[in-house]
Amino acid sequence: MAGAADDSSDIEKLYEFGERLNEAKDKSQNKSDYEGIIAAANGSVKAKQLAAQMIPKFFKFFPELSDRALDRQMDLCVDEDIAVRVQTIRGLPLFCKDTPEHLEKIVDVLAQLLIAGENKERDAVHKALMSLLRQDVKRWSAWESIRDKVLYFIRDKVFPLKEELLKPKDEMERHITNLVKQNLHDVTGAEFILFMDFLKSLSLFGQNAPVERVQELVEIIEGQTDLDAQFDVSDVDHILRFISCLEMALPFFKRGASSNKFVSYLAKQIIPVFDKIPEERKLDLLKNLAECSLYAKPQDSRLLLPSVVQLLKIYMVRRKIEEINFTCIECLLYALHHLASKTPNVTNSLCGYKIVTGQPSDRLGEDFSEQYKDFTERLSIIEDLAKAMNKKLTQGMAEHNKAMTAAKTEEEKEAIKKQKQNATAGQRTCNNILAMAQPLHSKAPSFIGDQKISLSWKEVTKVAVPSASATATTTTGKKRAANPANGSGTNATKKGRGGVQNQLVNRAFEGLSGATTGGRGRGGWRGRGRGRGRGRF
Repeated sequence: MAGAADDSSDIEKLYEFGERLNEAKDKSQNKSDYEGIIAAANGSVKAKQLAAQMIPKFFKFFPELSDRALDRQMDLCVDEDIAVRVQTIRGLPLFCKDTPEHLEKIVDVLAQLLIAGENKERDAVHKALMSLLRQDVKRWSAWESIRDKVLYFIRDKVFPLKEELLKPKDEMERHITNLVKQNLHDVTGAEFILFMDFLKSLSLFGQNAPVERVQELVEIIEGQTDLDAQFDVSDVDHILRFISCLEMALPFFKRGASSNKFVSYLAKQIIPVFDKIPEERKLDLLKNLAECSLYAKPQDSRLLLPSVVQLLKIYMVRRKIEEINFTCIECLLYALHHLASKTPNVTNSLCGYKIVTGQPSDRLGEDFSEQYKDFTERLSIIEDLAKAMNKKLTQGMAEHNKAMTAAKTEEEKEAIKKQKQNATAGQRTCNNILAMAQPLHSKAPSFIGDQKISLSWKEVTKVAVPSASATATTTTGKKRAANPANGSGTNATKKGRGGVQNQLVNRAFEGLSGATTGGRGRGGWRGRGRGRGRGRF
């Protein structure tokens, strides 16, 4: 009973302190009342809750007590009772309303509290931070140990409100872009994806943005790819980073941005040591090469074509008994067509063609008949193998249909469904090879430089040009299987493909590097994980 009486007495005293402060015209003269409120924060649960409301309410009138008041409020943030913690968190933004010099400290505290395990407490933190956003907070530092929580908060709570928060729009979007650029020296793959997703969502880089702005995004990606570094084939992280970044950049090439640096790096650094790259990464690289070739400029095509033809000769075997990776050949033939369509006479010396452009580089007076014979013989062998594989896959499809009818469990049906998807992908690969190989037998071939060929792992938008030997083309509307077959039994690697406002956002980006950066990889990648179905970092 004594405890309850003491509790009631503490509450009554707090109300008395509050009433006198409310009534006072010059509240600074009631210093003892405010000190009493601060002291009461050591009392019962109810006294702590009431003190947590009153400390920030009268805070601005007693600057000489600011340190004591803040320290007491911070202590309440970690109180054992969740009701006290929640009430305290709700009061934190009030410290900043009239005394902005305390903003950074308050935001630091809230950033740390983002790791709160209780939903109610975490919700209070989110609301407090959003309240600070609307107060134009100037500074926000975030500690490395809670970096992920801060980023998730930005993604889930800040990004959806960017139209409201980033005003004036053009000025703030440019300001945020610059902040992102300044803080990309130390990010993980997942963090980089988050930043790029945010930038892509800004109207500054929207679908109607001029090419130079799209190029700005590519340059950001190039910086993370480490394209100025010598390629080390033993550095798996660098290989993965290159693959992921090139995948990320591909949509911007389609919008007119230059692929020069990526293409040049492929030609000069990666393809010359392609044979030393881990087998499980080669297909990913070739898929990227194929997609990138669609956007390569003539000068880039001239640089890359010799390497593509050389790789084709490695994959297009001279003997039918050798193991074939049909998907790799599909990638390289696609790249050959798209690169050669922009600089066709380069293939005269590479494949023995007779293509006249009127340039000295035609080299029509030289004898490249051996190159032509070797290249076309390899094409013929690959076409025969592709036809045989197509026939095998077609027969297997009938067997899969029978097995599906006989399947009794969902697990069996799912397994057969995946087999059918793999077979379909394999058929698309073989049909693409046949469609692309047939015109290459001519002494002066017409290269397929548009998008008539839809790569087997991409959603089909146009039906492939049928060859004389191909009896079927791709099926419109099909998507690449989850684990696409390459037609040879070799597993293909899975691949997806007015004043500065809102200064809390600014600090969110400014402080992301934190106090420590242990474990950073080359080029600023602090760690490696899976991108969200789109790339591997």
